Amino acid sequence: MSKLTIDSFEKLQQYEGQEIGVSEYHTITQEQIQKFAEATLDYQWIHLDAERAQTESPFKSTIAHGYLTVSLLPYLWGQIIEIQNLKMQVNYEIESLRFNQAVLVDSAVRLRVKLLSAVNLRGVIKARLEVTMEIEDSKKPAFTGVITFLYHFN
Repeated sequence: MSKLTIDSFEKLQQYEGQEIGVSEYHTITQEQIQKFAEATLDYQWIHLDAERAQTESPFKSTIAHGYLTVSLLPYLWGQIIEIQNLKMQVNYEIESLRFNQAVLVDSAVRLRVKLLSAVNLRGVIKARLEVTMEIEDSKKPAFTGVITFLYHFN
């Protein structure tokens, strides 16, 4: 999949109201879930105990932390777009986010993004994005929401 390359505010602004693209699928493994639990100190059994999940969970499997799926946003967004001449990208805001469905271990997810707006704030670009994390072979997404990134250019 080819990335959209943006080298100016004006070029980004041309995509307002349009779908920017879709990332590749990323498979969430039990190892990744375990590492996320260690990083966040969230050791809830529904994420880590496969045997218990098989018998007690309505999902019959361990599931990814919701915030693990959210933490993939910058990585998957980076597969969709390349902003050139960038000093840094800052996660600015999650305006809304709704978890719609649990992501089972070994499921593949991808990101679909629409640019809602791009505003130039004295040289810092504020990009509001409608995001949907899709789960392979599922009609219902893992989550939907509106997020904002700030782009600081060189």
